[in-house]
Amino acid sequence: MSLVQILMLVVLVVMFIAATKWPINIGIMGLVGAFVFGTFVFGMDDKEILEEFPASIVLTIVGVTFFFSIAQKNGTIRVLVDLAIRAVRGRINIVPWIFFVVSSLLTAMGTFSPAAVALLAPAAMGFCASTGYSGVVMGAMVINGAHAGGFSPISVSGNIVRDIAEANGFEINGGALFLAAYVINLLVTILTVVVMKALGRLRTVPDPDNLESWGAHGDSGVGSKGPDSDGRMPRQGSGSGTAVAVETEVRTATSPMTRQVWLTIGLIVVMVVGAVGFELPIGFLGLACGLVLAFTSLKSSENLVSGISWSTVLLVSGMIVYVSLLTHAGVIDSLSKMAVAIGAPLIVAIVLCYVIGVSSAFASSTALLTALIPMSISLLEQSALSATAVMSALAVSATIVDVSPFSTDGALIIANTQGGEAKTIWRDLMIYAGFVVLIAPLLAWALLVPTGII
Repeated sequence: MSLVQILMLVVLVVMFIAATKWPINIGIMGLVGAFVFGTFVFGMDDKEILEEFPASIVLTIVGVTFFFSIAQKNGTIRVLVDLAIRAVRGRINIVPWIFFVVSSLLTAMGTFSPAAVALLAPAAMGFCASTGYSGVVMGAMVINGAHAGGFSPISVSGNIVRDIAEANGFEINGGALFLAAYVINLLVTILTVVVMKALGRLRTVPDPDNLESWGAHGDSGVGSKGPDSDGRMPRQGSGSGTAVAVETEVRTATSPMTRQVWLTIGLIVVMVVGAVGFELPIGFLGLACGLVLAFTSLKSSENLVSGISWSTVLLVSGMIVYVSLLTHAGVIDSLSKMAVAIGAPLIVAIVLCYVIGVSSAFASSTALLTALIPMSISLLEQSALSATAVMSALAVSATIVDVSPFSTDGALIIANTQGGEAKTIWRDLMIYAGFVVLIAPLLAWALLVPTGII
């Protein structure tokens, strides 16, 4: 690697340290870093520096948060969360797994993972704010669920991997690819729940502000306890503590079903049909449906744009622009070539898993699938390793790290986080993503490549 490439990586590390220590949006640092290197090192103008500006990601975040911020204000998200908890009779530990399954079904049917996450994240994170369930774990449920189903025979990612293999003379088993992705994402999610529960961070006392709004329709109680060991919220008590808990077992009525709530639910159905059935961009759908809601609630429309998660837009945009400059400088290509040059097939395979995993945490998983999976072709040609196993391990490593705040999926989780956790979700999700980057590629490699199980 050249001196410039090393320096750019060092600057990236410094950005992380600074953003973790001080309340400065890392996206601003990313844009400034891109300007400095682009202008004074590579001689690029502003259009060239911003060539990879993630317009589609920005549109997705803006459209989705615009619509669902209105849905939050008019009580629709509260209704959906209330119904979900009532459906499982107060066992709040079951609800996150429902999101995992639904997310996997959406992507298995061909929905692009960001669209699936965008549709589910608002209700999922609203559930966390109301019940005290960990936003990090719920984010993992929704995102891992999306990628568990994301390599089905009719999915976008699944077809990309198979097309790359066939274009280079290899044939992979589509069913085995799907099964491998589902099992590994499920294992990582289970491990996440187990570890967070062991650390005592699976559930906390719900945010009082959210519970006050919940209690506005007479279904909350005041007590000093959080959820019990069965995942149920405790019954109303007479304690003198200040913590508020939801009495989910004894409710007899759901949140008020106003005309605005019914309209919002109808528009959510329109968004689901448009995104899943017709593959329309979820960002434009969100803006269009949000506009309908805005015109039907003109009395409060002056603050609707404030619900858009502009800080998340800045964070993702700045980092993607900077990472695109890393790609322009050949950093990722250099890392990939260094991995292939090692020689030992099994070692090369695990190094490639980590290269694509680390890179994907800061860039488009789909783009890296098309860019880095071909790097495994020379490895497969010179070894007896299973093409299905190697490419499945690489595909899983590239997507399972999308819990990173810099991916579209991670950014959507941050943008929809509510209550007090919104102040720490970026840091917490970044730490969690670090553990996933450390463990998941190794797990994918160990289960698939040396065993030759597929």
